[in-house]
Amino acid sequence: MPLGWIHCNQNVTDATPILARLALEDGTVFRGLSFGATDPGDRGVGEVVFNTALTGYQEALTDPSYAGQILVMTATQVGNYGICPEDVESECPQVAGFVIRERSAIPSNSRSTDALGPWLASHGIPALEQIDTRALVRILRTSGAMRGVIALGAEATDQELVERAQQSLEMSGRNLAEAASLADDKPWQESLGDWRPMGRMAREPGQEPLRVLAIDCGGKRNIYRHLADLGCDVIRVSPSVTPAEIRDHGPHGLFVSNGPGDPAAVTGLVETLREVAGEYPTFGICLGHQLLALALGASTWKLPFGHRGANQPVSDLERERVEITSQNHGFCVDEASLVAAGCVVTHVHLNDHTVAGFRHVEKPIFAVQFHPEASPGPHDSSHLFEQFVGLMESSRLATS
Repeated sequence: MPLGWIHCNQNVTDATPILARLALEDGTVFRGLSFGATDPGDRGVGEVVFNTALTGYQEALTDPSYAGQILVMTATQVGNYGICPEDVESECPQVAGFVIRERSAIPSNSRSTDALGPWLASHGIPALEQIDTRALVRILRTSGAMRGVIALGAEATDQELVERAQQSLEMSGRNLAEAASLADDKPWQESLGDWRPMGRMAREPGQEPLRVLAIDCGGKRNIYRHLADLGCDVIRVSPSVTPAEIRDHGPHGLFVSNGPGDPAAVTGLVETLREVAGEYPTFGICLGHQLLALALGASTWKLPFGHRGANQPVSDLERERVEITSQNHGFCVDEASLVAAGCVVTHVHLNDHTVAGFRHVEKPIFAVQFHPEASPGPHDSSHLFEQFVGLMESSRLATS
C-alpha cells in the first residue's frame, strides 16, 4: 500500500447495519443497507431516477428539482468529499430518498463539516447502499423511470412494498413548483466570489444594477449567484405571482427558474407568463424553459428516463459549437409545436436530438433545458448569463 494511504473496510460512523429494500412498481425488489434516516416517516416514496455525474452529489441532493424523487447515483462510490456547506443548492436535501452502490468510509476534504450518512439522517432522508446500481439503472433505462418505495426492516412483505409503489402518485400531472419555491421577497445577497468563471470581468463600480425578478419554482442558489455576480439585483417571487405584481416590481428582466414536477400542471404560472410575454427580457432554465414554451403555445411531453448528469452533450446551433452541460429534467418541449409558436430551436441534445434551448423570433425571450450555472458540472454554458444581461442592457437603452 503506498505511503500515506488509509484503508478502511467499514464505515466508521455506522452502528449495527439496518437491512433495507427498494421496491419498484414493476415488482423488482433490491436489498441493501440503510445509511440515512432510521425513521424516514412519510419519505422514501417517489419516482426513481438516476444521475450519471461522477461528482456533485451534494448539489444533486439539495436541488429542489428532485422533489418527489428517489435519486440513484451511477458512480460506484459516493461520499468521498463529505458535506461542504458552501456547495449545497438549498437549505436541506430535497430528494425523497437516495440510493448508491458504495459509501466512502472516510470523507477526505478540508472543507467538509459532516459525513454523507449522518447529514442525510439529520434531515430524515432514507438512504441505501450495497445496491447493484448497474442492474437498477439498466431497468430504468429499459422500462423508464418508475415509482418506488424505500423500506427499512422487515415489517412489510416485498409484495406489500410493490403495491405501495404502484399506488403512489405518478410524476405526470403533479404541480410541485409552488411547494418547492424558495422565494422570500428579499434581495439576493451572494455572488460567485472566487468561483467566478475564467474570463468573466467583474461589473464596474458605479454601474446602475439591473433589477431581475426571479420566479422561483425551486431555483438553485448558484443561478442567483451568477446573476448577482453580473451586477443584478435579484428578487425571488413565488410561482403564484400575478402579472400585476410583476409589473409593480418594474424589473429590467424576468427569470424563470428550474423546479420539480410536470410543467403542464403549473397552469397558473403558464397563464401569467403568457400575459407578460414580451414585456421584459426573459430567461428560463430547465422547468423555466418548459413553462415559457407552454406560455408561448408549445407543448411538452415526458421523457422515458430523463436527462440527469453533468456530462450531457448539447449542440449550440447558433454558435456552431458543442457544449457539455449539467442537466436534471424528466420532461421535454415538443419541437414542432415550438416552431409553430414562433420560436427557433437554438440548442439540441446530441444523445437523443430533443430540444435543449430556444428563443422567440420577435419577443426578447430565450431559454435552455440545461443548467448553465454549472453546479455541478462544466462551465461551458455560463456565457448565457452574460447573454441575458446583454438583452436587459439593450432593452434599458432602448427605453431610456
